[in-house]
Amino acid sequence: MPTRVVVADDSVLLREGLVRVLEEAGVEVAASYGDAERLLEELVDVAPDLVILDVRMPPTFRDEGVRAAIRVRALLPEAGILLLSQYVEVAYAQELLSGGRGGVGYLLKDRVASLDELKDAVQRIASGGTVLDPEVVAQLLGRRQNPLERLTPREREVLALMAEGRTNAAIADSLVIGTGAVEKNVTSIFQKLALDDSGSDHRRVLAVLAWLQRSGE
Repeated sequence: MPTRVVVADDSVLLREGLVRVLEEAGVEVAASYGDAERLLEELVDVAPDLVILDVRMPPTFRDEGVRAAIRVRALLPEAGILLLSQYVEVAYAQELLSGGRGGVGYLLKDRVASLDELKDAVQRIASGGTVLDPEVVAQLLGRRQNPLERLTPREREVLALMAEGRTNAAIADSLVIGTGAVEKNVTSIFQKLALDDSGSDHRRVLAVLAWLQRSGE
């Protein structure tokens, strides 16, 4: 097992729970963080053997964790990295897996069946190995497929209404759901179509164009 680990997760309960599990397994948790920025600021001084991160962290809760993991790779190439998240961030995962000399892992939180499974993953990554959830592998291999195929039925409904020029509020009324649910679906659509946030509304236009192009095939 690694001698020094740091944990970064914005959820206090998950973060503290993970720290306790690791300490009970005989691992020294050198530090824990609620955001990726503080982790990177103190990383070199803490010099961990293994870094465990969530993918979506403050301030935007999109991909700060996985981008921080890539930065960790650059700063400490020998350190192991474990992404432990509810989401698969395909765009950056491939970059993370292709670089560095340390072990790497990507596990989905709700698919980790036991504490022993988590401890085993930590040990294998710390030893330089690779541990990937089958769903992560499936999405990485399927990256060349049309990204619209990864949308859920609800996301397809939302995107179809976006193509009609409807606002989020109008979409909510049409589907009889809250505007918050619409916004969540729209965000997921942007992520699955790999449309980065540039601070403008162009992602909405590009998403609609992708939908219309696919519908015309």
